[in-house]
Amino acid sequence: MNEEIQFIIDSAIEKMDSAIHHLEAEFVNIRAGKATPSMLSSVKVEYYGALTPLSQVANVNTMDAHTITVQPWEKQLIPEIEKGIMNANLGFNPSNNGESVIINVPILTEERRRDLAKQAKSEGENAKVSIRNDRKEANNELKKLDISEDMLNNSEQDVQDLTDKYIKKVDALYVVKEKEIMTV
Repeated sequence: MNEEIQFIIDSAIEKMDSAIHHLEAEFVNIRAGKATPSMLSSVKVEYYGALTPLSQVANVNTMDAHTITVQPWEKQLIPEIEKGIMNANLGFNPSNNGESVIINVPILTEERRRDLAKQAKSEGENAKVSIRNDRKEANNELKKLDISEDMLNNSEQDVQDLTDKYIKKVDALYVVKEKEIMTV
């Protein structure tokens, strides 16, 4: 019987870990103040008829804190890369010098920083909702088992402890991201 309980708890841990990983990925897409190659991670480029991630057709680097350079492996891709960056709707205006695409990352205004902090908070809340849904699912699975009331209560308490631990992780990640966003 304990194996079934452990399986349900392990499954809940796996799902809660997944929520944390998703949150971290979402936080990477929320830009703070300085330019990073990961800002372009969502950009897809038309390459021989297929949409291909930018990182597979070019080198993406930062020249300084406010400039990203994209060096395509084939020069004829420059217009497609510019189009892909515009289509990704990241708020960047790419330009090219015939050799590479250059993106100037504008300095964030105070209002924009607040908006990004709100967006980060919203992503954090979504992660918490996901974690709470995982808790509910685990508790429902535990109730289906033919176990004593005490075992059920103990197992539900274990799931609640897990939930609390993961909610604290979400809060900690948000605090770090908010500080990163609000730092000028």
